[in-house]
Amino acid sequence: MAYIERILIVGGGIAGLTLATALHRRGFKAELVERSSSWHATGAGILLHANGMSILRALGLGEAVEQAGAIVRHWSFCDQHGEMLCDTDLEELWGKVGPCIGIERPKLQKALLSGAAAIPFRLGTSVTSLTQDEKRVSVGFSDGSTGNYDLVVGADGIYSTVRALVMGPVRPGYTGLMIWRTLLLIQPRGVTYFRLLLGEDCFFGIMPMGDGLTNAFGGVGMPRTHDPAQGRLERFRKRFAGFGGQVQECLAAILSDEQIYCGPIEWVKLDNWRRGRVVLIGDAAHAGPPTMAEGGCMAMEDAHVLAEVLRREETVESALDRFVTRRRPRANWVQQQSRSVVESLLLPPALRNPTFRERGNQGMHDRFGPLISEP
Repeated sequence: MAYIERILIVGGGIAGLTLATALHRRGFKAELVERSSSWHATGAGILLHANGMSILRALGLGEAVEQAGAIVRHWSFCDQHGEMLCDTDLEELWGKVGPCIGIERPKLQKALLSGAAAIPFRLGTSVTSLTQDEKRVSVGFSDGSTGNYDLVVGADGIYSTVRALVMGPVRPGYTGLMIWRTLLLIQPRGVTYFRLLLGEDCFFGIMPMGDGLTNAFGGVGMPRTHDPAQGRLERFRKRFAGFGGQVQECLAAILSDEQIYCGPIEWVKLDNWRRGRVVLIGDAAHAGPPTMAEGGCMAMEDAHVLAEVLRREETVESALDRFVTRRRPRANWVQQQSRSVVESLLLPPALRNPTFRERGNQGMHDRFGPLISEP
């Protein structure tokens, strides 16, 4: 095991909290800082594929997440009127790896916080400086304090401060896709699986979340824009007025502009994930589009593997090298495939729909097949 007295985790999202739990279970002393002043999970819902759930089970959190969410057994692609193009049985796809779970982000965060409860943390605190030598990393914090650590992990998302401090400015790239998301307090009739309805340069997703809740989102291929909150609901309904299936029932269930989150879908690709004793995980290292619903799972896998190699390797340096060697091919695959899915979803319907009918299910198996093996 690498000799490590103090580890700093920067970021309290999925990556950071999973890592905190994984490190604690392996006997490492870690602490966590989060720039937000409260534990607030942004967004509506998330689909955790079986590979992510297997990590949570290994950390003793799988049962709590399953109980708080809903099993998602199928992923279907439909045209904008709701006619089926293809359907994938997720239980068949993943086999013994386990179930896929749809869950509200706050409920997932609650489960992750319970696992990381033994790790000391500071909210409303960000990193302002990082300097290092061969043995330690000296960190300055926004509250004026400082600390010395054997390892610093940047788990602080796509706009990572740690990445900027050690790698220089890296501007996320825009995928050409804007997303509007909301959590519905109803479950439309027949919504028992994940359904994606495809229109002209746009799509609408519907997924059950448990407790009668539904995650709904709309994606539009367009230049990056800022959609102000005022009037957002009216514009959202108008954009998807031509959709059938359960889309109109979903749109009718949204009661206010403030219920809808909106933002661009971006990606980050780095030549290096580490520098000295500082390493990046999750979106800070390899953010990609959510079109495979693998971002959270990749963050969990990163955390699990990093804790594992720190336990097995004799030095911090060899552990970090081993981590990058193991994780980069898998993360690159997910990022590449996710970007490819964006392109396919936004193809003209006359070209896209027949392709999905003929090869949609096989395409799902091809994309997710390499993720069935352990990370």
